[in-house]
Amino acid sequence: MVKPIKTNKQHEIYLARAYELMQMDLKPNSQESDELEVLTILIEAYEKSNFPIEAPNPIEAILFRLDQMGMSKSELSKLLGSRSRASEILKRKRKLSITMIRKLNQELGISAQTLIQDYETVDG
Repeated sequence: MVKPIKTNKQHEIYLARAYELMQMDLKPNSQESDELEVLTILIEAYEKSNFPIEAPNPIEAILFRLDQMGMSKSELSKLLGSRSRASEILKRKRKLSITMIRKLNQELGISAQTLIQDYETVDG
């Protein structure tokens, strides 16, 4: 019987069972596919509460997304209005504005939640 995960040992057991099930050729709506679905929900809930992942820094998120999309920093300049503005943002000399956050969210698909996080700027 599947129960909520309360210990690391249970977590490991459920992960192993989920792995076993994923190796099978499961039929939709079968007992095994239902078991895998329930295990996945329980594992995800346990990991979310016990191993939270911090949201990335906005600048790191921008750089990561540019790399993922194969975009250059000059393409970012077009999004943000100018080369100097993009450079100031990436060097943390300027904060992102609401307009920039909207453009980055729409054009690069970076969540607004990530982009609105506070981060340190540097002088100079």
